[in-house]
Amino acid sequence: MPKSMPVAIITGAAGGIGRAMLATMAARGYQLIAVDLASTDVAAAIAPFGTGHLAFSCDQASEDDVLALFAKIDSSVSSVDVLLNNAAVGPTMAATIDTDVGEFRNTLRVNFLGAFAMAREAAKRMSPGGAIVMTASLAGILGNPRRNAYAASKAALVSLTKSLACEWASKGLRVNAIAPGYVRTPMVAALEASGKADLALVRQRIPMGRMGRPDEMADAAAFLASPEARYITGSVLAVDGGWMSFNQPGTAHPPVAGTPAEELSPAPETKAPRIVVVTGAGRGIGAAIARRFARGGDKVVVIDKDGTEALEVATGLGAGHFSIALDITDEAAVQRAFADIRKHHGCIDILVNNAAIADTFKPAFDQTAADLERIIDVNLTGAFLCAREAIPLMKGRAGVVINLGSINTFLPFAPRHAYGASKAAIDILTRCLAAELGPEGHRTATIAPGYIRTPGVAELEHSGHINSNAIRSRIPLGDMGRPDDIADGAWFLASRRASYVNGSILYVDGGWTAFGNAGNASEPDTGD
Repeated sequence: MPKSMPVAIITGAAGGIGRAMLATMAARGYQLIAVDLASTDVAAAIAPFGTGHLAFSCDQASEDDVLALFAKIDSSVSSVDVLLNNAAVGPTMAATIDTDVGEFRNTLRVNFLGAFAMAREAAKRMSPGGAIVMTASLAGILGNPRRNAYAASKAALVSLTKSLACEWASKGLRVNAIAPGYVRTPMVAALEASGKADLALVRQRIPMGRMGRPDEMADAAAFLASPEARYITGSVLAVDGGWMSFNQPGTAHPPVAGTPAEELSPAPETKAPRIVVVTGAGRGIGAAIARRFARGGDKVVVIDKDGTEALEVATGLGAGHFSIALDITDEAAVQRAFADIRKHHGCIDILVNNAAIADTFKPAFDQTAADLERIIDVNLTGAFLCAREAIPLMKGRAGVVINLGSINTFLPFAPRHAYGASKAAIDILTRCLAAELGPEGHRTATIAPGYIRTPGVAELEHSGHINSNAIRSRIPLGDMGRPDDIADGAWFLASRRASYVNGSILYVDGGWTAFGNAGNASEPDTGD
């Protein structure tokens, strides 16, 4: 292997998701270190990728085994760049009163304590830019009967992801997690064979009507480990087909006969440019998103209330792109705009609802209902109007709606009551759309920026509404993000690599929402 080749450790590498991770990371140019139990054929799992890759056995329930593993790794490579911390034991599906405490403790040893030891040892060998991605589970976020130890271990892993992200951000390391829903793996097949899972019923509970594929989990993990995700740490991305977004009696999807084709392999890829509509795209984050999609070969419709700025961005993108001056709170104008898009392109593949305004920072006693309504009307109702008009133009296509949320979705700021409320509402709007549109073949997602260096943030700083030095100290990664960080997140969420992400929220915030301590999260360089 060339000395410059980055190194990725994948644990649980002989399993379904692990093997997909090996393939994905090999395709990205990594030297692979495959790790699994001695009882598995981990060497066979890595064989298809040629010489130079390594396979080791390890029982991560034993810390001594983990230390011995890294002694072998040290004799083979000089550093580690990525750890995909994927190994786990599955749920026993036993009632609480029938669960042996030894089994309970062993699940915690493998899924939590072993994952911690692996992360600790890998991080010691990483340079700034290193990344760790945990494989958590929806079971660690939502309650499930008869899965006490497994669910508790995955919830512990979610918390560990966030706390390690905060501690190691100062070292330039990022820690994130994926939370898979039902995935077509040998583990799930065993549950079905034993009568512990009815997969036909499972598919009816998922808005997309199918289980995920291992490669879809691997693609999400690889994104979080990549430079594209350089401002993402402490985030947990649900990769569940919309499972978390469905919250009512009955089924999320009509019954499916047999196994859906896309559960077995990806749908055929089209090379045609996608039609992408981006609102609030006249500057800042919206302009960066428009540029990212145009650079990827898509045709972009640049929408902004400021028609001059929208035209300037669209002109800069080159031929095939155009702009529309639009107040997204004006229903008739929104209808006309999307009728123009239909006339020009005939369809829409992707809508990015980015347009938003900040609030007035007035104390609540000085705010009126009109103050709140102004923010809600732009940030929420305007996004709803655009989605309502875009969805019919997605008919017959695998459409994607991406809504821009905020760190205020999860952590509202006082006295920014309306802004926080609008972004919390955007998250739920995304989930409602995911549950409704999943059966039609469409996906939705929320991307939630932290503090990003935009003209809007510069205006807040100039007006004295924010203190940039204090903000940087509150961010584990020690600095604000860039518009391109959000654009890269949107590009991923709209791509085939995110084909099982539906209704999920992706925080791109430098770790802001993962930090819960008193005091500062970092000691950034406050010099300009």
